[in-house]
Amino acid sequence: MILVRAPLRISFIGGGTDLPGFYRKYPGRVISTTIDKFVYLVIKPTKLVNRFIVKYQKTEVAKHPSELQHSRIRAALLHMNITDEGVEIGSFADIPAKSGLGSSSSFSVALMKGLNTYVGKKISKYEAANAAANLEIDLLKEPIGKQDQFIASFGGFNTLQFNSDESVDVTPVYLDYKKRAALEDHLLVFFTGITRDASSVLANQSALVPEKFEIYKKMSDSVMDFKKVLLAGDIRAMALMLHEGWERKKQLSANVSSSVIDALYSEGVKAGAWGGKIAGAGGGGCLVFLTHPSEKDSVRRALKKRAEEFGLGDFQEIPTRFTQSGTDILFNSHNALVS
Repeated sequence: MILVRAPLRISFIGGGTDLPGFYRKYPGRVISTTIDKFVYLVIKPTKLVNRFIVKYQKTEVAKHPSELQHSRIRAALLHMNITDEGVEIGSFADIPAKSGLGSSSSFSVALMKGLNTYVGKKISKYEAANAAANLEIDLLKEPIGKQDQFIASFGGFNTLQFNSDESVDVTPVYLDYKKRAALEDHLLVFFTGITRDASSVLANQSALVPEKFEIYKKMSDSVMDFKKVLLAGDIRAMALMLHEGWERKKQLSANVSSSVIDALYSEGVKAGAWGGKIAGAGGGGCLVFLTHPSEKDSVRRALKKRAEEFGLGDFQEIPTRFTQSGTDILFNSHNALVS
């Protein structure tokens, strides 16, 4: 049996510049961190019953991977030619899917790292991220970028640069403990209860890249400025940059935000938050704010009340800490079993 764990993420600045329509003409850049919420995958052989068994919100049993409905697992098994002997794959997550915290790509990284381990191949963090990006973008033709795959695979605070030759430069941001703890103390994350398919949001954004190219350039260039204030520990300046980045991102496509999301965001700022954004592609998911710790309860009360007015029954705060962990094999007895 193999147990794989991949973290979710918060992307601060530059999200969207990892789309190929932009970075093939100008370097895309993102600054992000992984958080203490994870996707878990269990992979094990089905020696007594030669079937392909997949367990997620439902359970599938098939004689061949091509019969599976789960698109990522089906494509990965076929691509890696794991078709002769059955395998069982189960997935679990700390946060619901479509939350804007990168869970889909975290799943893909865990899947590709786990399946490579299953066939006896050890792959690097970079190779795992590339394999997941290939699965989602090339095999499944999803109109997404590749920041989430690299964030989940490497873990920790990083700046990512997406180059025209399809390479990705991953540069760690070494934040000392006191500044990291202070940033956590100023952070609030709320699941809005509004879920959306990132692919549908990003497909529209991708089509508009040529028209919005100068906005993308400003988003990419602002990453290094954000890194400077992050290293300086200037949290209020970070909050202002998050707000400016969110205002820019809303200009990329009409479906990045909505009247409900705008109202929730405005309520948070009015209640004392210094600034923030919607995590991920937009359209729903999680709201991220930076605010003074003394104002946190005020922001919580205001947002809870507003969410109730909108009938958002699944709205809730997500307690969040940062983590250095990337995608890891936590347990592997498979090699011992097959040797």
